[in-house]
Amino acid sequence: MIGKLKGVIDSYGEDFVILDVHGVGYLVHCSARTLQALPAEGEAAVLSIETHVREDQIRLFGFLSDVEREWFRLLQTVQGVGTKVALAVLSTLPPAELASAVAMRDKAMVARAPGVGPKVAERICTELKDKAPAYAAIDPAVAKLSGALADRRAPQPVADAVSALVNLGYGQPQAAAAVAAAARAAGEGADTAKLIRLGLKELAT
Repeated sequence: MIGKLKGVIDSYGEDFVILDVHGVGYLVHCSARTLQALPAEGEAAVLSIETHVREDQIRLFGFLSDVEREWFRLLQTVQGVGTKVALAVLSTLPPAELASAVAMRDKAMVARAPGVGPKVAERICTELKDKAPAYAAIDPAVAKLSGALADRRAPQPVADAVSALVNLGYGQPQAAAAVAAAARAAGEGADTAKLIRLGLKELAT
């Protein structure tokens, strides 16, 4: 199996690049984001490779980093997500943003990818939620709160405070982060009004 290729960019296609490695041209499928980041024809490039072998073909998929390749693999563990949809998601969101979106259960962010409807976006967030925090640069408490809100397990004052901030025009991830910080500052038993007040202060800083 091929895990990495280092060579010279020969040419570009709509969704692939041909990488010349010592005179052999490898056709490597990439996300739009990866293709945009690669250098011009004739210049050197290195790609992490995922090899798919079938009876009738061998396909290579290329990534700028091992983390992007890992997300390509993770996405395909979700029902209804194949290589095309996985590349579409990675074309829309870089790995760090995808990790944060999944950890925060931000289905709308994931659904921005072409070909990803609300149901598939929800499955991605639900099925990968336990794996995403390892790749996300977000507060674990915020990820935990977002999960509790999505599963309707959050304490009522917390859920009401997030809902109030969302109604004021803040995004769900922003509101959840602000209320998580407010709850930490106020301690257990804080009422909705106090959480909203502290949450707004948090958002203003």
